[in-house]
Amino acid sequence: MTKMSDSWIALIYPPVAKPAEPPAGIARLAGALRAGGVDCRVIDANISGLCHLLNTVLPQNDTWSARAFKHRDNHLHALRDPAVYARPDAYSRALSDLGRLLHNAGQSTAARPGLADFTHARFSPVNSADLRKAAQRPQDNPFHDYYQNHLAAEVLESGPCVAGISINYLSQALCGFALIGVLRQLRPDLRIVLGGGLITSWMRQPGWKNPFEGLVDALICGPGEKALLEMAGCRDTGKLPAPLPDYTDLTANFYLSPGFVLPYSASDGCWWRKCAFCPEKAEKSPFRPVARSTAAAQLRHLTQQLQPRLIHLLDNAISPALLGQMVHTPPGAPWYGFVRMGPPLDDPDFCCNLAASGCVMLKLGLESGSQEVIDHLEKGINLKTASKVLKNLARAGIAAYVYLLFGTPAETRAKAFQTLEFTAAHSPYIDFLNMAVFNLPAHSPEAETLESRNFYKGDLALYRDFDHPFGWHRPQVRGFLEKTFKKHPAIRPIVRRDPPVFGANHAPFFIRAFEHPKKRRTMPC
Repeated sequence: MTKMSDSWIALIYPPVAKPAEPPAGIARLAGALRAGGVDCRVIDANISGLCHLLNTVLPQNDTWSARAFKHRDNHLHALRDPAVYARPDAYSRALSDLGRLLHNAGQSTAARPGLADFTHARFSPVNSADLRKAAQRPQDNPFHDYYQNHLAAEVLESGPCVAGISINYLSQALCGFALIGVLRQLRPDLRIVLGGGLITSWMRQPGWKNPFEGLVDALICGPGEKALLEMAGCRDTGKLPAPLPDYTDLTANFYLSPGFVLPYSASDGCWWRKCAFCPEKAEKSPFRPVARSTAAAQLRHLTQQLQPRLIHLLDNAISPALLGQMVHTPPGAPWYGFVRMGPPLDDPDFCCNLAASGCVMLKLGLESGSQEVIDHLEKGINLKTASKVLKNLARAGIAAYVYLLFGTPAETRAKAFQTLEFTAAHSPYIDFLNMAVFNLPAHSPEAETLESRNFYKGDLALYRDFDHPFGWHRPQVRGFLEKTFKKHPAIRPIVRRDPPVFGANHAPFFIRAFEHPKKRRTMPC
């Protein structure tokens, strides 16, 4: 490849996202750029910015804040200590106190930062005008001091040509644009490029028009390796090999997990791509898998290099082919990820072999205990198979983190009770639950059949509110969840087990088998 010899790209991951592990996307970009001979630097401003807020927040007079301030260093240490994950009360206290400190740190700017979210009283992340205001007035963001006095120097010290900012979540949008404002003030000539999951979702909406011209120099839709290499002057980028992610700049960061968690993505998009109302389907995101043998080889290499305590497979759904490869070529460390409830997990022997490969937990999108609702959602799941899968995983000692979705257009209160009944009946086989209320993707084909209205005020909103065809509206759904579903005696203990704030990212550390692999199988395989 030919390239510009003076090209230097700073890849930045802004606040706020769960700081349990390094950002996989920019690690993959770094691997591709360096393989192409392009110098780059990776900066996780999320974990660094959150730690800066926690270390500079001023003490408050109220009892809760005073206690949190006094114990903040101990709390940060606790979240990195495996022993604390055997003490849920200590774990929850650490998160509660750290959240209090972050809330206090944002009060002077009308913002509310947390360990996993960020809101602002004056600016909305789904309003492009507000995002531009966030860039015009970066001093209204609680991370401004960190940006101005720490991050900017780190970014600019080597004189980069390009700053690439990766925004994956709404909780990063306002902070990402405040960072753009600081960089524009300090280096007006710096080329600023935006990419990441949220930017991609915006750009794939029908009728998209870039509202950030004059502020941002380029937007990248989808994987950014080719675009950044070409921007750096590289040629012959037609068919790039799957890059080995490069975590060199990220292993020294002190993430809030009991050991280094290695995130790895073996695909972009979803191999199923049939679920109704799915944003992946609505956005027509292509499925781009890494060859399973390549993925297995890369995982083994990264495991030997980084010695992770846990591997997090980020695929929207790990394909059956990759699951088989994981059995054939174990990565060498405990791992977890998201899968569909079907073959090959309906085979008890396969599940035992999966556990032997290091699988400690699987996330499973059941969505409903009503077969009619599942069929309407085009999930391709059979409840009898789902039951068998849950029992097979329990027998193999693999924890099940089950996702349920309430308030979908086909659901009624009676069908929601079917979900309750299925969940209660299978409670011995379910370790964790994620219960969500349905949001209507703004441009899904199915949305055209429903009466809908703006859910959030803003031109970048990805979801809409709607009139439920059976009157099963959001307030009724939430009431059912809080007053009935979560209080069922078989379900209440599962709900209480879910780690606050971090959810599935920390759930594997609460599994006894994670600390005691020989005790993993609870039933003979």
